[in-house]
Amino acid sequence: MTVITGAVLETIGAARPYGVSRPIRVTEVRLDPPGAGEVLVRIEAAGVCHSDLSVVNGHRVRPVPMLLGHESAGRVEALGEGVSDLAVGQRVVMAFLPRCGECRACRTDGRMPCAPGSAANGAGTLLGGGRRLSRDGAEVHHHLGVSGFATHAVVDRRSLVPVEDDVPPDVAAVLGCAVLTGGGALLNAARPGPEDTVAVVGLGGVGMAALLTARALGVARVIGVDAVPAKLARATELGADAVHTPEEVLASGVRPDIVVEAAGHPAAFETAVKITAPGGTTVTVGLPAPGATSAIEPLILTAEARTIIGSYLGSAVPSRDIPIYAALWREGRLPVEELISSRIRLSEINEAMDTLADGLAVRQIIMFD
Repeated sequence: MTVITGAVLETIGAARPYGVSRPIRVTEVRLDPPGAGEVLVRIEAAGVCHSDLSVVNGHRVRPVPMLLGHESAGRVEALGEGVSDLAVGQRVVMAFLPRCGECRACRTDGRMPCAPGSAANGAGTLLGGGRRLSRDGAEVHHHLGVSGFATHAVVDRRSLVPVEDDVPPDVAAVLGCAVLTGGGALLNAARPGPEDTVAVVGLGGVGMAALLTARALGVARVIGVDAVPAKLARATELGADAVHTPEEVLASGVRPDIVVEAAGHPAAFETAVKITAPGGTTVTVGLPAPGATSAIEPLILTAEARTIIGSYLGSAVPSRDIPIYAALWREGRLPVEELISSRIRLSEINEAMDTLADGLAVRQIIMFD
């Protein structure tokens, strides 16, 4: 058993600002060695994502105490029994929805999330079962099979994808969630052609990753939509051909062939559906609060031959897709490092959640020595 330092969520739904209420405590936690089929990883970098915030604010109810973090990368330090396809010292990206490779959902080529993986994530365990974290004799739950806001993590081998050493740890971390989700909305779900116009509604980490992927795929035109002026300016810098606020895009008459909704808000979903062209596709990857509803006009789906696709984790198979994005980054076509707003310390995690909730960051990256 090893003593590590990690960011443990103690309370769900704490009052804001989190920098004052401090629902996340950076504390020492005991970590068991890897069991059969598991791997010990020394974390190098971890991204702060809305999926972390959604647990903090109660939009995604998870058991606590929980060691947060799911968008992470690091180096293999030890291999559990039966793990022979990784090497100590190898850099790996953590995927927050492991795939067992055997269930019916895993046979949908990424369209459906793995059933055992989803069940384990909801219970706060690893895919193989059980927990490897504890504090004061009581178990601490895993976040999405990763718990990457820590100096070390034990994860199931099926939660890891190796990458080459030339991929920096902060870039590697972002590949595991923002790019996998936003990029996959296009690469796997919408599959745009060179003549298509793509719009992205919601320009956080996932939305900006979708925008970069659209550029990498060589579509005809890319449009960014967000209510925050600084994000619109950043989208322009990253290659958007046009940017609009939601009000502006609704009034503009613009009708993109493919619209990706990445805000996780009912109004954003409605905007995305309204501006999609006849015959076009709306892909929603955002995660709104439970019980949130949107109103759309069903007639348009039939009369305009429209398609709406729900895409969880970008309909990804991480072991297949992460190497694709790494290759695009290596070729200079997918500048993932441009998504990073700031690099922070683990001790700043509560303040980072405030920054994220206020819409003031694309991706904050926790860097570990």
